[in-house]
Amino acid sequence: MDALKVMLVKATLRLSSVLPLGLARALGRGLGLLYWLVGGRDRQVTARNIELAFPDLAPPEQGRLVRHSMYATGELVVEMGHIWLRPWSYVSTLIKAVPGASRIIEAQASGRGVVVLAPHLGNWEVVGLHLAELGNTVSLYEPPRFAGLGPLIKYARQSSGATLVPTNRGGVAKLLKTLKHGGIAGILPDQTPADLKSGQNALFMGIPCFTGTLAINLIRRTGALAVFGFAQRVPGGFVLCYKPAEDAIYNADIAVSLAALNRGTEACLHQCVDQYQWEYKRFRVRPRQGPGLYEDLE
Repeated sequence: MDALKVMLVKATLRLSSVLPLGLARALGRGLGLLYWLVGGRDRQVTARNIELAFPDLAPPEQGRLVRHSMYATGELVVEMGHIWLRPWSYVSTLIKAVPGASRIIEAQASGRGVVVLAPHLGNWEVVGLHLAELGNTVSLYEPPRFAGLGPLIKYARQSSGATLVPTNRGGVAKLLKTLKHGGIAGILPDQTPADLKSGQNALFMGIPCFTGTLAINLIRRTGALAVFGFAQRVPGGFVLCYKPAEDAIYNADIAVSLAALNRGTEACLHQCVDQYQWEYKRFRVRPRQGPGLYEDLE
């Protein structure tokens, strides 16, 4: 069954890769609408997250945001054919503007490493590809659920020159070495780690949630510059935005720095709220305290 699913995914990617980007995205919005109409777990989780994150929005506005979020997820899925299967020489032409990239270039010129915090916003795959053009880039790689897609994804993510390393001690050691030598480490700041020792609860959109400490530890141990990055979906391609983290992210108090990390993610997502990955169960706390926020959806 998994082999069949892999074949279907690859076929969908190849089909979307030969369609004009605008047409592929229109197809994705159609798929998102269909999934929204059918309902299911992702729609339920998206609705719960938006209800928690935006309690001041009226229910009709929350519902509109849920629907548009699922449109954006559909667009993300189908545009992967362009991002993963086409060469970087083509993908780079889809980047319409890159505000803030000078911060990363200047830091490296002075010998300072850069931790780029790329939330699940817009098309984060584009951020990883673009960073390799700015300097020696290393990112963590965790094999996908379907092993048959692993080689395709790994090849695609390294197509512009980035290096992927496993999510283990050896991989983290490689990140540290790269930063100490003035390179770039790409980190997903809003991915919930499985290990209780790898994070702490911190506020995100006013809700406590388990937040990984890896990025903060890398910054502290190397003196790296912290920059947020996201690729906002715009007509014809993407605007790639790099924004400096607030000074509090360098604070010696881990609670203060984690709060700043989450505020930085919030600042990014407010630029294009519907393009955030709201179907992810971001508001989980660990260790669990009472009934979970998603318990009734499981």
